[in-house]
Amino acid sequence: MIKEEILKVLRESEDYVSGQELCEKFGVSRTAVWKAVTKLKEEGYEIDSISNRGYLLKTLADVVTEAEIGSRLKTKVMGKHCVCFGDVDSTNIQAKKLAEEGAPHGTLVCAESQSEGRGRRGKTWISPRGNAVYMSLLLRPRIRPEHASVLTLVMGMAAARACNELLRRAEEEAAGNSSEQARPRVGVKWPNDLVLDGRKTAGMLTEMSAEIDCIHYVIIGVGINVNEKDFPEELPQATSLRQAAGKRLMRAELIALCMEYFEKYYCEFEKTEDLRTLKDDYEELLVNKGRQVRVLEPGNEHVGTALGINEQGELLVELADGRTEKVYAGEVSVRGIYGYV
Repeated sequence: MIKEEILKVLRESEDYVSGQELCEKFGVSRTAVWKAVTKLKEEGYEIDSISNRGYLLKTLADVVTEAEIGSRLKTKVMGKHCVCFGDVDSTNIQAKKLAEEGAPHGTLVCAESQSEGRGRRGKTWISPRGNAVYMSLLLRPRIRPEHASVLTLVMGMAAARACNELLRRAEEEAAGNSSEQARPRVGVKWPNDLVLDGRKTAGMLTEMSAEIDCIHYVIIGVGINVNEKDFPEELPQATSLRQAAGKRLMRAELIALCMEYFEKYYCEFEKTEDLRTLKDDYEELLVNKGRQVRVLEPGNEHVGTALGINEQGELLVELADGRTEKVYAGEVSVRGIYGYV
């Protein structure tokens, strides 16, 4: 897509890029270049145009568009087919519609806001415009339906790594490009939340269309609090990446990182249809591990110590009598004894 390629060149250049250079690089006419630049300006990019010098991208725009995401992607499959909306009911609903219409494996759906955003177990996900990431990934995995639930954990790993990478880059930029590695801040709260400094920064919802022996498609919806400065009083457990970074972050950069990490982990998962090669990586991010947790399931609430996960992605909880319980995500919630984590 010519617009994505031009945006990438302008973002990576510190000086003006001539229209002729862009024409020759991409094999298009000057009119095609002009139209692409005009469209980018309409999407919010500040691009300076000077005769005989060319084009200069003056400021980066925190926008979630096909061009912005596509210009940052380094994947082979995930997110390569991308559809972005302004305001929608929910990205999961739109992803389902695209799936039924035959959209390919790895299709990414993003939006600026949602009117019907949902979390796990029917909870509402508040989805205002312009600050968060709302995205859904369409997968057509060739795996057994009973193994699909593990994909939530795979996405959790990917999103956590992506968030930490984005925070690390922000810290390095603030410190003058120091090479010192920042410790992971964003962790996974089994089975489908991300936490930052003990508060929720992201949630995931996985839905599937399948028969007994085959999957038609899987939709993994992800909502990440990125640039919110504060939250309503009724959400005391919420936080954002911006509150940790102290500056506004680029949401499209985070989306591209999520796709990159997910593609890497998905390839590993697909080989075995479980977490045997990813278990250690997941537990490195697991904030529940080694903590007392309260397991909440219909008609049964009990307490134990989270030991980690097994290859099937079940949480292993040691009970007071020494027995180890395998907790399947399903209709179960896990909370800390004294709070959210």
